[in-house]
Amino acid sequence: MKTIIRYLRQEVKMSQQDLAKSAGVTRQTINALENGRYNPSLLLAYNITRILNKATYGDDVDSYLSIEDVFKFDDDEISV
Repeated sequence: MKTIIRYLRQEVKMSQQDLAKSAGVTRQTINALENGRYNPSLLLAYNITRILNKATYGDDVDSYLSIEDVFKFDDDEISV
């Protein structure tokens, strides 16, 4: 899975530790997500997306990214 977590986090000058604390996970989890070594639960993906949207766009809800914008599955990762 690819993500744009690192990009969004760096845009708002947020550390991995700060994002981890807000999301209720460890810094190592954020690092693993950014490097494609961990697939988050739906709840974690939602929480991270919500946190990054608020930090990046504030109250401009029309600009918010969807979970699918932040977390991108590779086609070969999807099984039916």
